Amino acid sequence: MLISNLAQWEPEDHEQVEEQTVGGLLRWAATEAPDQTALIEGVADPAARRRWTYRQLLAGSEQVARALTARFRPGERVAVWANNIPEWLLLEFGTALAGLTLVTVNPALRETELRHVLADSQAAGLFLLREYRGISMADTLGGVRADLPDLREVVFFDEWERFRDSGATDTTLAGAQPGDPAQVQYTSGTTGPPKGAVLSHRGIVNNSRLSYGPAMGMVPGDVFVNPMPLFHTAGCVLGTLSVVATLGTQVLVPAFDPGLVLELTETERGFVFGGVPTMLVALLRHPAFDPARLTSVRVALSGGAGVPPELIQQVESALGVPFTVIYAQTEASPGITMTRIDDRPDDRAHTVGRPLPRTEVKITDPASGRTVAPGETGELCTRGYQVMLGYLGDVAQAVDADGWLHTGDLAIMDDRGYSRIVGRLKEMIIRGGENIYPWEIEQVLSTHPDVIEAAVVGVPDSYWGEQVAAVVRLQGEVTDDALAAYCRDRLARHKVPKLWHRTDALPLTGSGKVMKHVLREQLAGHPAD
Repeated sequence: MLISNLAQWEPEDHEQVEEQTVGGLLRWAATEAPDQTALIEGVADPAARRRWTYRQLLAGSEQVARALTARFRPGERVAVWANNIPEWLLLEFGTALAGLTLVTVNPALRETELRHVLADSQAAGLFLLREYRGISMADTLGGVRADLPDLREVVFFDEWERFRDSGATDTTLAGAQPGDPAQVQYTSGTTGPPKGAVLSHRGIVNNSRLSYGPAMGMVPGDVFVNPMPLFHTAGCVLGTLSVVATLGTQVLVPAFDPGLVLELTETERGFVFGGVPTMLVALLRHPAFDPARLTSVRVALSGGAGVPPELIQQVESALGVPFTVIYAQTEASPGITMTRIDDRPDDRAHTVGRPLPRTEVKITDPASGRTVAPGETGELCTRGYQVMLGYLGDVAQAVDADGWLHTGDLAIMDDRGYSRIVGRLKEMIIRGGENIYPWEIEQVLSTHPDVIEAAVVGVPDSYWGEQVAAVVRLQGEVTDDALAAYCRDRLARHKVPKLWHRTDALPLTGSGKVMKHVLREQLAGHPAD
């Protein structure tokens, strides 16, 4: 409920936070529904789709945990660098059962990015593919291995069976406590390199229990087609643990492909039509989209980027189901607020809903820190079981002394507790649900011999939500294509600027800082699409 005359929500929910771990949640599910299908490998060939019951998933995860125990000490960090494959999930549960911390790594990262994540996390182990989408991950690792003294063990997924079978059958698994670190997920603002957010077992398990299931009306046996990448909390926390907590079935999509997602939703009887807005647009535009073939769908779902009201209304009209939106941040494990299926249509279309159970939310004046009144704009802050344990290393923390996580997002809360996100204090760019941090791109551009200065901002894009734009001050002759190729060799493809603008001088404040709001205004007349 709201505190009187303040935009601050204090929970009165009957739901309680459970003292549970990721491994404990799987063991509970295997006890409650041992023969229920837990996981389906959503590959294109139906005959090749591997399936696991909860009994089999637990047994496989315990086998992985025993193999991990033979190589690592409790508390050490183990990284996984791959797309959505079932072995990724077996590692997620296996590390939890072994008392290890999982470090999730985007498979699109290049050398500089990979070096930072593995060095900063002090990962003792790495599981990876040899190649992904035409890029040799083995070669990329080889280029940074000498800079990673903590990395003792490297296992390629084509060696998985040999690794899996290497543990002793009589090994005692260390397990974890609810307050222990479960995962390190890398995220950042715009003033430095990506930061490792340390998420607890208690945080991610309960966030999963109290978000998707209650908000969307999930029941045991429901099938959730999961197209979200596992290196995001949307994939490995909400899309995975919420299903386990509900005793449902996850269909794991290797990588987003709209035709495949539609086919899986139809043939495996998925109950959700979901993904970031870019995915939903692609699904709606695909030739195979036919509401008559999606009769199992009961609800639509999105998050991760601003969801246009027009898209929400289009999906609801096409499918005849309610649309739910989750507002989330990695540092919050990740869900903070969510619309529910029984909310009013206007609330579903124009707000990010009310706070999730057991979650405090307030809107504060960024300058004074005071809590504002309903209807006023301020920074959205949240507090509760879900807030991260902190960032790794000696970096500025986003959690204050009273336990409030400062999201950096500007919001307005009404007198019922429903919030609207209206902007960002941070400069982060969200392109198709992917968080992009200008600082990383600017650092790469600063190493180009023809670049004197560079500033990177987000510009509106009708398909991606936002697109990356670079404003550069140059010496010599260099083409836009050459600059893009230079970035492409050093950054993941989605981070490469789409729009290039040349200038003789960047607009600066009196203290010499680039006024990025001025750049965004200047670029407003140069749409990326």
